[in-house]
Amino acid sequence: MSATRDRFGLSAAMTLPFHADGAIDLPRLAAHAQWCLANGCSSVTVFGTTGEGPSVGLAGRQQILGALLGAGIPGDRIVGGLAATSLHEALDQARLALDAGCKALLVPPPFYFKGVSDDGLFAWFAAFFGKLGAAARNVILYNIPSVTAVPLSVALVGRLKAAFPGVVMGVKDSSGDWAYTEALLATHKDLVILIGDERYLARGVALGGEGAISGLANVCPDKLARLIDKAEPNEAINQLVELVLRYPVTPAVKALVAHRTGDAAWLNVRPPLVPIAVGDAAVIGASHDSIFNRKAA
Repeated sequence: MSATRDRFGLSAAMTLPFHADGAIDLPRLAAHAQWCLANGCSSVTVFGTTGEGPSVGLAGRQQILGALLGAGIPGDRIVGGLAATSLHEALDQARLALDAGCKALLVPPPFYFKGVSDDGLFAWFAAFFGKLGAAARNVILYNIPSVTAVPLSVALVGRLKAAFPGVVMGVKDSSGDWAYTEALLATHKDLVILIGDERYLARGVALGGEGAISGLANVCPDKLARLIDKAEPNEAINQLVELVLRYPVTPAVKALVAHRTGDAAWLNVRPPLVPIAVGDAAVIGASHDSIFNRKAA
């Protein structure tokens, strides 16, 4: 199935370049976004997990969005991620992204309090949508319990969809739980379901998923775009996921980008993350080459 204008397709969960002192490297960011879009991505997603979004304040977010727009990347090719524990922070981040014309918002649940009920989460999202008012649109709920420890149930998605028609656009599922993903696809066929774990991407697309917001799209967007287009598994992609999961994920993805570009500056991260060890980065790069050379053979 070929991508159409209405289909979400592939979005790069953009990794964020920093200078050695932790300042955001805006020119490197803009060039990387342009590369992703030129090599198979239909959009880029900023401030997500791979993009160290929780480590970026409002001023940094404004700088990043300004750099992308200034580089000629229109807002309708940018998804703005949120990462907030308070309603007020979430609203500030959302308004900044919406004012920049971002095509969608990627919204995780508030993640400080654990063991909260669906009723509590529904109340938080309802307050969020209500305070955004008429500006609320194109919200992609972000289910990533390995990070938030606050899962979004299939039933909660349905409650939010019914209560806020035209606001909830879809779900990005990074649970890595195929049974959950399958239930989401079966129950919410009217929503844009995006697969966060690339190992399940082909299966998900075959069942009606519309694509992915993918960390590996920083490295091999062309291969992922073909996978989405054909809904055919790619063993090399599966092996690359397994490789990344042996390490802290965001520094490992940055090691892959550093390897692809030959630019060691991509290894920089902001605390509390720490850069991947030089030896591990070399192993990751060599393993990447081995995976794809073996696939080509």
